[in-house]
Amino acid sequence: MKHPRMKHPRATGLGALLAALVLALLPLPRDPAAAAAEPDGSAVTQRGTKGPYDDFSDLEVTVHQTRNLRGQGLRVTWKGGTPTQGTATDYLQIMQCWGDDPAGPKREQCQYGASRIGPGNGNYGSFIGQRLIPVGSDPLETEYDEPIPYPGLPGQTTDPFVPFTPVSGAPTASLTDWTYFNPSDTNEEAFARTQVDGTGETAFNLQSTREAPHLGCGDPVGTGTAVRGRGCWLVVVPRGSHEPDGSTGNNLRPHTSPLSTSNWNRRMVFPLDFLPVGDACPTDKAERRITGSELVTDAVTSWQSALCAGGATRFTFTQRGEEQVRFGLLNPTTTSPGLGFTVAPVEGGEKAGFVHAPVAVSALTVGFYWEAEKIGLVKDLRLNPRLLAKLLTASYPYDVRFVTRATPAPDHLKDNPLSILRDPEFLDLNPQFRTFLQAPQNYPGGILLSAERSDVTRVVWNYVRADAAARDFLGGKADPWGMKVNPHFKELDLARNGSDEFPKADPTLTELSPAPGQPGVSYGLLERSPYGTDLHDVARWVRRGTNGAKDQVATDSFTNEPKLVSGLVLPGARRAYGITDTASAARYQLQTAALPNADGTYVAPTTGAMLQAVGQFRDTAVPGVLAPDPARAREGAYPLTVVTYAAASDRLPADVRKDYARVMRYAAGPGQKQGVAPGELPLGYAPLPAGLRARALAAADRLERGAPPGPGGPDGTTGGTGGPGGSGTTGASGPGADGGTDGGGASGSGAGPGSGAGPGSPGGPNPGSDGGGTGTGAPPATPPDGPAGGAGGPGAGSDGPGRQLAGSTGTTPSGALGPIRWIVLGVLVAGGAAGLAGPAVLGIAGRRATPSDSPRTGIRNLKSG
Repeated sequence: MKHPRMKHPRATGLGALLAALVLALLPLPRDPAAAAAEPDGSAVTQRGTKGPYDDFSDLEVTVHQTRNLRGQGLRVTWKGGTPTQGTATDYLQIMQCWGDDPAGPKREQCQYGASRIGPGNGNYGSFIGQRLIPVGSDPLETEYDEPIPYPGLPGQTTDPFVPFTPVSGAPTASLTDWTYFNPSDTNEEAFARTQVDGTGETAFNLQSTREAPHLGCGDPVGTGTAVRGRGCWLVVVPRGSHEPDGSTGNNLRPHTSPLSTSNWNRRMVFPLDFLPVGDACPTDKAERRITGSELVTDAVTSWQSALCAGGATRFTFTQRGEEQVRFGLLNPTTTSPGLGFTVAPVEGGEKAGFVHAPVAVSALTVGFYWEAEKIGLVKDLRLNPRLLAKLLTASYPYDVRFVTRATPAPDHLKDNPLSILRDPEFLDLNPQFRTFLQAPQNYPGGILLSAERSDVTRVVWNYVRADAAARDFLGGKADPWGMKVNPHFKELDLARNGSDEFPKADPTLTELSPAPGQPGVSYGLLERSPYGTDLHDVARWVRRGTNGAKDQVATDSFTNEPKLVSGLVLPGARRAYGITDTASAARYQLQTAALPNADGTYVAPTTGAMLQAVGQFRDTAVPGVLAPDPARAREGAYPLTVVTYAAASDRLPADVRKDYARVMRYAAGPGQKQGVAPGELPLGYAPLPAGLRARALAAADRLERGAPPGPGGPDGTTGGTGGPGGSGTTGASGPGADGGTDGGGASGSGAGPGSGAGPGSPGGPNPGSDGGGTGTGAPPATPPDGPAGGAGGPGAGSDGPGRQLAGSTGTTPSGALGPIRWIVLGVLVAGGAAGLAGPAVLGIAGRRATPSDSPRTGIRNLKSG
């Protein structure tokens, strides 16, 4: 049976290509925001101890964040260790545990024992350091030292094992009892290598109660304002060159357990303080619904607790695709959300009085986790638009099927390189893979992509289409080495039209059978290269080092029928990459690829590079809203930067407008302080530049003020409502970026849609909030001594038509581009984030469930999910 040609279904949102984490504009840096050893000053370092046979007293292990934790990547580094030798000696084993004893967890409370390393020999040979303790292997073991009955074989015995005891429920009953965790969803690090210099690093895949309810990390404890998350533990067990009984040798090393008493006695224990999972806002408060782009989910989640404390209203957030958001705002019902987060503006919404407040700067990224033979952990990767086009169109045979003699490359791809590791274009950009040539099958698998339709997906395609070489490739022209686009994607005309989705258009099927002569089962592109549910899900899968492909066959033990299963994810051979957003990439400590901008300079999604891009954004048809334009990104700008806007109508009831204006003010004020504490802007976002913060506050003022009472101004005259400083005559002054004061626009006259004419006071280069003014005069000219100040408030309560850049709330095309560069520089030097705003209340709805998640339903807080 053939698959139909697959294009993925509609969903709701995509995030940002190339991850954000640095304050530098050089190619391939790691952002200091993400690389900071102590993001909230809670790093803990512990030293190892001398054992009976191996000495770990020089080993120092640092866990770089121990407070305000959630489901995330957790950076762990060490020094003073003995270099790892092959797969036999000197490595660390790391596990997450629960336990309420202040001294630390018991070994029965640790999630460990499901990591596979290969087929192995015997019943347990496929596990590293499992929960098994062979009888007599540890002279100090007194609890698990007697043979136990072999399951299902009366009279037979086997070696004992350490059962796992969950936070609630019965302990596991056998060594392979996967009631609570299994080889596909465990987060243990069974074999963390130490480098030749004695150092090592890993990003541990920390799980909250949402991903691992049997650990309960982050379960709410207490009530009201005293609620906190249940704490957990990170346990590090160093392994040397000896077994617990003093023996050495390679044969037993992979099969002894860190839970054996002698090994467990060498453990290093780190307390982990989790944020509470759930809605921290009292449910008896009045509810206001908000919805929108996934690009703000992490930010809104962080802001929730701080905002909740400041008012009598709670805000419940539902993640949704931007197109659906705009449709809902333009076609409201009595129960639909009145505030939506979007990237593209609400087109045609001017008649409904929509205002747009910029609230978040982030980007898309190719996040990756790639362990390569002889190279180790890959940290630097360069991709260009044509390589992205190849990945997005499944143009490598290995992206469609695992190539063997029995299943050769499909005819329509047979002349293309087998995988990206055989593509000369990729090898030229990444010569480390040419120096240490990898087998073609050792690539990261098909690139992980979100199943959602989204504004930012179109940004990715626009970036690809803006490059002549990539555009020609999508249109069917071979690259210089003869590689051509997968023809099933060529007919989609992506070169001309782009898309707001990532289609899976190749219908190739590959049949597998458990054994010759037995019935088989087929897989296609959707199984070989599955979708992630959303950008966050993509990042989680990448951090696990697999794209989750189900392209291997096994016999179902219950039905005896063949079924598709995922392959093993082996330590040292974890490889995955995917398009995600910078907040998710930072959360899971992913490496990020560098992309070329319009100058041809390879740029990583650092804070500085994103802010540089914002200063080059173009106008949309809706005044006050800027659009990302990858083709314009130059001078160190990262090309896949995106600004997300909060949109609401000024026709809403007054109390509703006031509540939504509070959300905008918090987002533009205290919500721009970067950090990992509740209420702060998560890593991976760039703090809004001063001009965008001023514009957001101006939008909040316009929203709260509401629509003018008649077709003219509030006083019955013609012309639009003034800026936030006033509703008729001269607008109020506002602070400039350098401490100067922006003058309000004087009452204008004439025929232009802009209002207000006077320049601001010469206190600094950045215009502040919009000036007032009821006139309908043309946009003011830039004065000879500097850029215009507060351009007059827009007609009908919206911004004037001139170019709206990051440093301005109403500047003209000629006056805006220059100052924004200085503003960006000033923001970077000053630290960029802050502001004051009134608090609001914010409850968060969760992301959709994924195969390895516990169910996620209803409207809820996403603080740890």
